[in-house]
Amino acid sequence: QVQLVESGGGLVQPGGSLRLSCAASGRTLSSYAMGWFRQAPGKERDFVAAISRSGARTFYADSVKGRFTISRDNARNTVLLQMNSLKPDDTAVYYCAGSSRVFSTPQGMAPRSGYDYWGQGTQVTVSS
Repeated sequence: QVQLVESGGGLVQPGGSLRLSCAASGRTLSSYAMGWFRQAPGKERDFVAAISRSGARTFYADSVKGRFTISRDNARNTVLLQMNSLKPDDTAVYYCAGSSRVFSTPQGMAPRSGYDYWGQGTQVTVSS
């Protein structure tokens, strides 16, 4: 079993940037496909971005494509989410998630049901 801990959230002005980190312990991160999800108050937890075990494949929600970049460093057991050109609509609690499944397509990494392990979340607030 893997434990996931997110960090890097905070308050940022519109147009600004943040980088979220997800640190894994308990098992080697390379055993898992990894995803980022977010949940705004009163809304469901939505897919943001995902990356395959090797890092060769990524997939993004349309709402963040071109602004967010997911990456991983398996040697350091870390997954990153670089967020640029942030908008107020990006305000949410961001969750890191890990999946032991083997996905046949990048799109297959989007559904929340495909993930077995979740972090506790980190708050991102975009406001002037």
